[in-house]
Amino acid sequence: MLTEIMKTSEVKEKKDTRSGFGAGLLELGRENPEVVALCADLTGSLKMDAFEKEFPERFFQIGIAEANMMGIAAGLAIGGKIPYTGTFANFSTGRVYDQIRQSIAYSHKNVKICASHAGITLGEDGATHQILEDIGMMRMLPGMVVINPCDYNQTKAATIAIAKHHGPVYLRFGRPVVPIFTPADQKFEIGKAITMREGRDVSIFATGHLVWKSLQAAEILEEQGISAEVINIHTIKPLDEKAIIRSVQKTGCVVSAEEHQINGGLGDAIAHVLVRNNPTPQEFVAVKDTFGESGTPEQLMKKYGLDSTDVIEAAKKVLARK
Repeated sequence: MLTEIMKTSEVKEKKDTRSGFGAGLLELGRENPEVVALCADLTGSLKMDAFEKEFPERFFQIGIAEANMMGIAAGLAIGGKIPYTGTFANFSTGRVYDQIRQSIAYSHKNVKICASHAGITLGEDGATHQILEDIGMMRMLPGMVVINPCDYNQTKAATIAIAKHHGPVYLRFGRPVVPIFTPADQKFEIGKAITMREGRDVSIFATGHLVWKSLQAAEILEEQGISAEVINIHTIKPLDEKAIIRSVQKTGCVVSAEEHQINGGLGDAIAHVLVRNNPTPQEFVAVKDTFGESGTPEQLMKKYGLDSTDVIEAAKKVLARK
């Protein structure tokens, strides 16, 4: 799938992806009476307050008891409901991994685990809250769908779309205000990558906040005579292997870009595809096996090598390895 977007300099509107989740949840609640929402004392932070106000009988404030929230969600799923759980990504995964594995994933419960404040762009809250391992943890669970949308519109569309998928889903999004550059009326398809920009020299596969950074990088690379293909991998599991193979057969080299540890995330998933089907030089833009620290999102993205300049550097490095 190819989508056309404006030049990055022409994109003016910005919004946080967690607000896309809140808007999607409210719209979904109006469409589907089986959808219920659970929150672990972070209703405002997760933008779930509009759903709570309109559907108080379908909203459950669990308090700071995330493990209990996952168990209740599993029970609601048994009763035919479609539960959406909401808390920070660190508490949605690391704190409750056993409950997700035993009560949700093992029995393939229809629970949507919705995780805000993911990655290093959580910012000033520091390393204890900046989970950078969650994609790896979730994609290792059998049957778990893992989605990491790139902007407000795509997060809203994904929130609505996952209700139609029967089974557990991990939906990851963030706190910072970021550009809105995908269509408001988009149809979100689980497991279908989106080609944001066609190119012939290098394939850049990006997810989440790194999609925008990769588009910025591609424009600069074009000015330098390098044609970069940018593909939005919003679904990390199931991965769109055909789109990956098709792109690398054209370009012959790969950059993966993600706001996650270098181990276990999108880059690893792509490498597994390539080594089995089309061995290709690959460079990784990711956090290099370290914890984060307190700082603004912009400062941290630069310090930990997740900026557009890092994508450019990785592209040039992998081109030299062709």
